[in-house]
Amino acid sequence: QVQLVESGGGLVQPGGSLRLSCAGSGFTFSTSGMNWYRQAPGKERELVATMMSGDGSTNYADSVLGRFITSRDNLKNTVYLQMNSLKPEDTAVYYCNVGVRGRRYWGQGTQVTVSS
Repeated sequence: QVQLVESGGGLVQPGGSLRLSCAGSGFTFSTSGMNWYRQAPGKERELVATMMSGDGSTNYADSVLGRFITSRDNLKNTVYLQMNSLKPEDTAVYYCNVGVRGRRYWGQGTQVTVSS
């Protein structure tokens, strides 16, 4: 079955960096577009970054553009989210997401807390 497992979250000071990882299994990773979402307390889940499978093109939410970079390693079936210049408003649970045969799948999420 399709599984997504995120890791790499934690507590970081404002201005710091973290790299999240999401390992996928149970589907053809190399031909799947991968997405990163986040959900802050009391807010709706929002799309943060998208990476396509073919040309590897990416898209980012305006709130993270220029600070976050998503990449993928198809040999490791893993997608990454490099987060730089973190702000307190980036505090959220981060999820990776993939669509497989018309259904959306989510990982369990990893908590990112930006605080001094």
